[in-house]
Amino acid sequence: MKEFNKKLAVFASGSGSNFEAIAQACVDGRIPAKIVLLVCDNANAYAIERAKKFDIPTLVLHPRDCGGKPAYEQRIVDKLNELGVDLVCLAGYMRIVGETLYNAYAGRILNIHPALLPSFKGAHGIDDAFNFGVKVFGVTVHFIDLTIDGGVIVMQRAFEYYGNDRDEVETRIHAIEHELYPEAIKKCIIHNA
Repeated sequence: MKEFNKKLAVFASGSGSNFEAIAQACVDGRIPAKIVLLVCDNANAYAIERAKKFDIPTLVLHPRDCGGKPAYEQRIVDKLNELGVDLVCLAGYMRIVGETLYNAYAGRILNIHPALLPSFKGAHGIDDAFNFGVKVFGVTVHFIDLTIDGGVIVMQRAFEYYGNDRDEVETRIHAIEHELYPEAIKKCIIHNA
């Protein structure tokens, strides 16, 4: 059996449920890789507590502490390079990736989005789709580009919903995210091995 020594960095800004799903998938062997760093731009994010549970180092940094976005991203890139990170996984990271980070890791930055791209881009994908009245919701994992929620789609999963409970839709989307993101990461690792 082929061995994989891929190193992941996961970026999160909030609760970190997708981060935890990825970490658990690495621990139990569903993803043939190891998370070597959680990058977090919010010192109060629960993702940091989840990282402690898995003994994953955390870089907590905010652009204002670095003199702006380019310097902020350069500090992150320096750390990623130091650790030999192969793939960056954005998991509820609520910042737009800029040129500094993108240029250093182009083609190696995955994102998960709670809608079926290219529809309902942006920070409110679930609300936008729900308010529009769609009957098919879903999740997209994609390699990013420098546009909002743009780039090459890796995987998508959809479900029909005819109810009127927005929270039920969000719960179903999160359940799909926690399965789909690890599957997509594994697919990318194996495809690029």
